Amino acid sequence: MTVVRINKISVGGRHPLIFILGPCVIENRDHCLKMAERLKTLSETQKFPFIFKSSYDKANRTSVDSFRGPGLDEGLKILQEVQTQFQVPVLTDIHEPSHAKPAAEVVDVLQIPAFLCRQTDLLIAAGQTGKPVNIKKGQFVSPFDMIHPIRKIESTGNHGILLTERGACFGYGNLVTDARSIPIMQRTGYPVIFDATHSAQIPGGTVTGGDRKYIPTLTKAMVAAGCDGIFMEIHDKVDEAKSDRATQFPLDELPDLLHKLIEMSVLVRKESL
Repeated sequence: MTVVRINKISVGGRHPLIFILGPCVIENRDHCLKMAERLKTLSETQKFPFIFKSSYDKANRTSVDSFRGPGLDEGLKILQEVQTQFQVPVLTDIHEPSHAKPAAEVVDVLQIPAFLCRQTDLLIAAGQTGKPVNIKKGQFVSPFDMIHPIRKIESTGNHGILLTERGACFGYGNLVTDARSIPIMQRTGYPVIFDATHSAQIPGGTVTGGDRKYIPTLTKAMVAAGCDGIFMEIHDKVDEAKSDRATQFPLDELPDLLHKLIEMSVLVRKESL
């Protein structure tokens, strides 16, 4: 398997399970910095590789009236402050090819949203930056077909690729997570991350819903399946979150879940030797 380097963090192979954590969207500077500080402290206490995640623009919100974030310029300034102040790698998603270069000048990982995982121009622009690219598998794409976005990134000479499982559409208004997606996508030779919070969504209506109580079950199952990392959107006041409040995971419940996942991942990697 290709081991992807993100600053001092190695993703894939026998390397420790990584965690990509942070609020869904940048709600404001102070909240973003507070969340980064608390998550960084937690990563130091529990000793796990940590990448901070937050979005400067949620361009795929269900409603035109939904909060989207501070935008490219202000959002990147805030993410750069997180990176500098807390010395952690930062991930954010991009929705337009023109955003790839300015985002890559600040963040450490560019993320391709699930709905856009087949957008050739976006993938090429992300690949051309030379930064690691995390491609989220579309809800409408089989794990076997993720080879096609991979080839688009590889065509730029960039092999710093992560793949992320986040559930598949099942009828109307539901997602299911297939544990087979983890080893199937790992056969491409690239590390696979599991997006626990988006996998708990219940799409539909004017606001996307979800069932947060299943997040611990889903994460444990995917760690047992051998995923290389866990992606979770985290909020200190989930009921007040400006995006994905039904599925962001409460910060105060996170330490216990992380402890269990880390213990499981150590056992899984030991058994696979």
